Amino acid sequence: MADALNIYDEIEIEDMTFDKTLQIYHYPCPCGDRFEIGIADLRDGEEIAVCPSCSLMIKVIFDQDDLPEDEAADSTAPAIAVQA
Repeated sequence: MADALNIYDEIEIEDMTFDKTLQIYHYPCPCGDRFEIGIADLRDGEEIAVCPSCSLMIKVIFDQDDLPEDEAADSTAPAIAVQA
């Protein structure tokens, strides 16, 4: 129950910014830093984004089906060279 006291707000994932390179969503924090949560955490059912500079947290409102495709799964297949 103590965690509920630190929830600053509930934010729709559409209002967050997705960093494709780092695979994280972020949102501005009132302290000047930003809340962050990894896409892998969201896929695992985590819904709390934390600010690394203060104790505030936000609850991310999202639907699993609306998350971006997992590009890492597609790029892990080894390339097979065909020789003639």
